[in-house]
Amino acid sequence: MDMKVSSPIRVLLADDHPHGREGMREIVGMDASFEIIGEAVNGEQATVMAAELRPHLVLMDINMPVMNGMEATQIIKSLDPQIKIIMVTVSDDISDLFEAIKRGAQGYLLKNLSPSAWLEYLRAVAVDEAPMSKELAFRMLQEFNSGRGEPAVHSKGADDKRNGKPGAAAGEPVKGAARENNRSAGRESEESGKTPLTQREREILEQVAAGHSNRAIAEAFELSEHTVKNHLKNILQKLHLDNRVQLARYAMEKGLCDL
Repeated sequence: MDMKVSSPIRVLLADDHPHGREGMREIVGMDASFEIIGEAVNGEQATVMAAELRPHLVLMDINMPVMNGMEATQIIKSLDPQIKIIMVTVSDDISDLFEAIKRGAQGYLLKNLSPSAWLEYLRAVAVDEAPMSKELAFRMLQEFNSGRGEPAVHSKGADDKRNGKPGAAAGEPVKGAARENNRSAGRESEESGKTPLTQREREILEQVAAGHSNRAIAEAFELSEHTVKNHLKNILQKLHLDNRVQLARYAMEKGLCDL
């Protein structure tokens, strides 16, 4: 499926509770760039409707009967990796977040966030501009460093929730970020031969892992946003990954970022 997102952005809702679907419907309906093309009441129905309707975006509740949102996400992504899925939940349990990422989800929204925060995040995900928050990046790093199956950090009330928006930018990158190349190159030397990326691609990957948007990365390296997007596309292809969250996880595993 060709995933060049243009208006309207086709959205599939999946939630077993009528009030849950109503809430999502009202928020998404506030922006004319989105079009709701279907509503599923369980994970199994969501997989069938995704295959038939080919949405750009799926808002997926985690806990549903017949088949839960995690299982449905994995099936949908296996059928069409270009479909973007955002998990919707009332819980900020980090273990749910990690499981969603493993299953292929591109985002994670809390139901109690403001409608403006929802719409901002949905637009960003739809055009591959959703940065990772500093809180999320730190918690992911802690998880990988722990070497355990359970999360090393399990804090409630994360920065994203306090700020009233998911995926909040982790601050602006330091201007002239290329000056940090020597340090990153030193870390990368330990992983020599284990990554197919060029030096510039590694620099951009570090910025992605730190939670910076395409625009911020472009400003830091004095590039156009179009050039940054092309670099990200090449990086994703080389690493056989699907999204920015997976890129950040790769960078942490390879020691390419220093949070």
